[in-house]
Amino acid sequence: MDAAQIDQVRRFNRTVTERVGVLHDHYLGRDRPIGEARLLWEIGEQGQDVRRLRERLGLDSGYVSRLLRSLEADGLVSVKPHPRDRRVRTVRLTDAGRVERAELDRRSDDLAGRLLEPLNRTQRARLVSAMAEVDRLLSAATVTLDVVAPNHPDAEHCLRSYFAELRERFESGFDPARSLLPHATELSPPQGLFLIARLHGEPVGCAGLKLPPGAPAEVKRMWVAPHVRGLGLGRRLLTELETRASQHGRSVLRLDTNEALDAAIGLYHSCGFQEVAAFNNEPYAQHWFEKHIATPPPG
Repeated sequence: MDAAQIDQVRRFNRTVTERVGVLHDHYLGRDRPIGEARLLWEIGEQGQDVRRLRERLGLDSGYVSRLLRSLEADGLVSVKPHPRDRRVRTVRLTDAGRVERAELDRRSDDLAGRLLEPLNRTQRARLVSAMAEVDRLLSAATVTLDVVAPNHPDAEHCLRSYFAELRERFESGFDPARSLLPHATELSPPQGLFLIARLHGEPVGCAGLKLPPGAPAEVKRMWVAPHVRGLGLGRRLLTELETRASQHGRSVLRLDTNEALDAAIGLYHSCGFQEVAAFNNEPYAQHWFEKHIATPPPG
């Protein structure tokens, strides 16, 4: 990143905050700041766990509690322990809260209209297209990668989704019992690791790395949720695994895949992997790849 890029991002941020009115305590002309208004919108018709709200908005516990106390004092929300787990607090809109949320939606639509109104048709299309691209890129930048245990609930969620997709896409279906699934210990330090990608606290992708002694590292069970594909997450997961394999002194990274996963095959080629002869007897594999990677200098 250079100084010009940083300056452009800051200038963009200033323009947006001014135009959408977040500098005022009375957001959209209501008697509350944007933080409270956004919380009402995120709670939605079905309600939300307070922990989920914090993760979704990236806010600390104390600040969310203050916002909820203010909304509760105004009679717009109710906060109660979850009926099945009293450690979990659930927040729901009251009838007054639903009315306020509907009014905020109406005023938000009006604000969006006022932003577009001064522009001609071509300018409007350009602005909306640029906003969509900014939204996509900001979402990509929001994704976090974390090492977790292979039996972590988020890991199990991703693997279930991955296996379900393979059952639909493989001509012969997919039976995990037939596949050479790595044992949990093979994807746990020091024999390997398992990465989880999260967007707003929700698991949206995974990838495992095997580090067998005296052998090349292997990529296992890499998957990205369909609704976040196109954000470059598959490439980011692959790059992270390559970096970690290098840090563990491996000079070769391998993987296998099925011909039905054509997008994945295209990704491997674009990331510098070369197709090689079969190096395992995985029944669902039809293509095998490897890449020579740089190892860090000693020390």
